[in-house]
Amino acid sequence: MDRQVFLRFSLAACTASVGPVWAQGETLRIGLTPVILADQAAFLARWSQYLSARLSNPVVFVARESYQGVLDLLFSGQLDAAWICGYPYIRHRQQLRLLAVPLYEGRPTYQAYLIRPRQANSQVQSWADLKGKVLVYSDPLSNSGWLVAQVQLQAAGITPRDLKKSFFAHGHRNVAEAVAARLAHAGSIDGYVWETMRQQGMAAVEQTEVIWKSEPFGFPPLVVRQNAQHPKTHALQAILMQMQHEREGQNLLKPLNLTGFALGSPSQFSSIAAMAQSTESKAT
Repeated sequence: MDRQVFLRFSLAACTASVGPVWAQGETLRIGLTPVILADQAAFLARWSQYLSARLSNPVVFVARESYQGVLDLLFSGQLDAAWICGYPYIRHRQQLRLLAVPLYEGRPTYQAYLIRPRQANSQVQSWADLKGKVLVYSDPLSNSGWLVAQVQLQAAGITPRDLKKSFFAHGHRNVAEAVAARLAHAGSIDGYVWETMRQQGMAAVEQTEVIWKSEPFGFPPLVVRQNAQHPKTHALQAILMQMQHEREGQNLLKPLNLTGFALGSPSQFSSIAAMAQSTESKAT
C-alpha cells in the first residue's frame, strides 16, 4: 500500500535489482515503501513465494525509501505494479489504474492521526497549538503524512513560517519514533500504521498518543500503469482478492493487520483529490 499498507525494509535482503521490464522469465515486480513489520524481509519473502506459486511466475518486491522513488521505477517501466499512497495516485490518475485496495478492519479506508509525546502536561492539544513548535512529516507525497497536515494547518491559521521547524522522517514508523524521542512536538502519521504498531507492542507507540483523527480516506492502493501492463496483472489481481478466503492468505494478511483486498474505485479518493486541489491552488 502510504497508505497504503506500512508500512523499514532490509533492502539488501528484499530489494530486487531492476532491469529490463519482464526480464528473468517475465518476473513481475511490485514496488513499495517500507512497511512496519518486525520481520519485513522474511515476510516479503513469504508473500513473494505465495504469489509466485499461484501465478506460476516469479514475483519480487522492490523497496524504495520514498513514494517518488517507487513512482520513478513504475513510470520508467522497471516495475509492473506499485503499492503507493492515495495522494500520488490522484496526482497521476490519468496514467494509473487501480489494481487493488487493501481492506483495514473490513473497510477500504483509514485515517490520518496527529500524535504527540505521551506526557501529562503537553502544550500541544490540537493543530492550532503548533505555532512555534516542531512538526514531523512522513513523505512529501503522503496523504496522512503531509497533505492532511497542510490542510489542517491552513484551517488553524498557521503557515509554514509559523512552525519552529518541520522535517520529513521518510516513513510513518519513523514519524512515531521521532515523536517518541521528542525530536518533534507532534507528528502527522498514518493512523493504520500507528494502530498496527500499537498492536505489535512497539515502544514508539507506547511513548506517543493520538490527539486528533481525520475523516476516513481511501486506503493506499496498489496500482499499475494504464499501458504496458505485465501479462499476469489480471491474475495477480484475482489472487489478491482471494487471499482473505485462504488460510495461507489469511496468515499473510494478519501481520499486515489487513482483512483482505478489494477492487476499489477512483471515487474512494475524491476527498484526497479535493484536498490536493485546494492546497495546490493556495500555494500558487
